[in-house]
Amino acid sequence: MSSGTAPTVVRITGYGVLSAAGAGGKALYESVRSGALPSGDGGAEALAGYPAPPGVRLLPVPDFAPREYLGRKGLGALSRTSTLGMAAAELALDSLPTLVGPEERARTGVVMGTSTGSARAFAEFFRESYEAERPYLVSPALFPGLLLNHCASQVAMRHSYTGLNASLAGGAISTLSALRFARSALLTGRADRLLTGGVEELNAQTAWAWQRSGALGEQAALGEGSAVFVLEAGGGDATAGMHLAELTACEVAFTPLDEGPHAVAASLARCVGDALRASGAAPEDVCVVSAGASGGAGWSAVEARGRGRGLAGHTPELLRVQDVLGETYSAGGALQLAALLAHWSGGAAPAAGAWGLVTSVGHDGSVGAAVLRRPSAIG
Repeated sequence: MSSGTAPTVVRITGYGVLSAAGAGGKALYESVRSGALPSGDGGAEALAGYPAPPGVRLLPVPDFAPREYLGRKGLGALSRTSTLGMAAAELALDSLPTLVGPEERARTGVVMGTSTGSARAFAEFFRESYEAERPYLVSPALFPGLLLNHCASQVAMRHSYTGLNASLAGGAISTLSALRFARSALLTGRADRLLTGGVEELNAQTAWAWQRSGALGEQAALGEGSAVFVLEAGGGDATAGMHLAELTACEVAFTPLDEGPHAVAASLARCVGDALRASGAAPEDVCVVSAGASGGAGWSAVEARGRGRGLAGHTPELLRVQDVLGETYSAGGALQLAALLAHWSGGAAPAAGAWGLVTSVGHDGSVGAAVLRRPSAIG
């Protein structure tokens, strides 16, 4: 945007996604539509030689080879979290009609949602500090991979983006928190373009933590993945440039668990209502919902209750993304949004007033809702 012109809308102009369905939105759309995944490796590579926890089905990104997306150089010290996020960012940039020029890099940044970064990198680094002859003999090259912002910083450095760079850790609502942050930054003129998304890796450490905690529902699966979206600030002209959707609102909130599941559902209902009002949309305008929380014991019912109240009883088409991809925690919202975009571009019939909703509920009482409008409904 030219200086002095205040942005009024935030558009999604491209995206890239890696999930248990494979690479790209088409693979994700086909898996969510059919309810089935292509055959994979069962998580052996992601577990890196550690035993798999009993009773937990593992759904890694199939045949993930970082060198295919990032080249061979400099991958040795990168965690799976970083390579998943960086690969999704590469796919997102490849989906753009034109490259980001050198003059645009200072106003281009990265905002990523994550949980703790790489739990495996943490565990192995500190284990080595105990097993090495002396603690300080741990390889210093491994330390940057422990940092929460490692993935976002690697994306920025790879492409020389010197704009805003942030990482948000919010559990299940990490991606929605990142989208809200990025949207605010774009509308307040802090950036012109932000690569925004979420990432979660599958590893033995988190798999065993989920199994021991009992937080997964019966026969639930544990997955991984990343989706990155190119968000751009724009004016009010609906025909300005090609775009996939407009991010019209995103709200997040938190309710202490000791207030009970009904209070958490009520908090989600308020988020949905606030996001719809901010978007200028009515509940009956929502044509499709991309839902999360299906992997958590009891939480899908909480989310359904809150969503139903927020939509005043209206029941749009429902995409059950986590039923297919498994519990993906901080990447859940990103994969839900990617599934919504793939649904719109892959077969959903255009309709006037076609709005979409992404909802998320965390095991800690965090909730979030994002409202999007497809291009065919803008004008």
